[in-house]
Amino acid sequence: MADDGFQLIIGNKNTSSWSLRPWLAFKQAGIPFKEVRINLRAPDMKVQILAHSPAGKVPVLWVGDLMIWDSLAILEFLADRYPEKALWPEPLAARAVARAASAEMHSGFQPLREHCPMKFLSKEPRSELPEAVDDNIRRVVGLWKDCRSRFGADGPFLFSRFSIADAMYAPVASRLRTYVTDLGAFGDDGTAAAYIDALFALPAMEEWAQGAREEMAAR
Repeated sequence: MADDGFQLIIGNKNTSSWSLRPWLAFKQAGIPFKEVRINLRAPDMKVQILAHSPAGKVPVLWVGDLMIWDSLAILEFLADRYPEKALWPEPLAARAVARAASAEMHSGFQPLREHCPMKFLSKEPRSELPEAVDDNIRRVVGLWKDCRSRFGADGPFLFSRFSIADAMYAPVASRLRTYVTDLGAFGDDGTAAAYIDALFALPAMEEWAQGAREEMAAR
């Protein structure tokens, strides 16, 4: 594997939830990388993406001549490549739960994704959501509460310090800020709201938001 540095291909910052995940992990871990942004609304968007990956989706990570074309695979690669960054929690039980929570996010919550697409800069509160979305939100709120109560006593994140699990759920936090006015209606005792605040207090999240603002202004 030739290592010529990291090149991360991402989509629009206001809407590309999968792009946010590895981008945020890179920033939080302090790993330098080159960002290549593709406008997913461009007429030749597909051609642009295919120039970087035959899978035809973003994000994509290039490390020299190695291509990694899935968000969770990118995050796992970073964890393997930089074990000193502790991108997974250190204790075995916490690491197992963090992996399970991340895998659930990777493969689940389809109603939430379908009906509440990420609009990072928007506030679009909805008084009513489909029942399946309500169920997804209750599951997220309960999962976050469980992780925080079991493993989050020493910091503001799901497993105390920032981890891959937080990168995986950052776009969900954005969706809840956009569409949900009262998390208490979904069983939140304040834990989920505080966790969302902690994520959005990260300088990297503000940097992402600024990038989204610049994109929107250029439209």
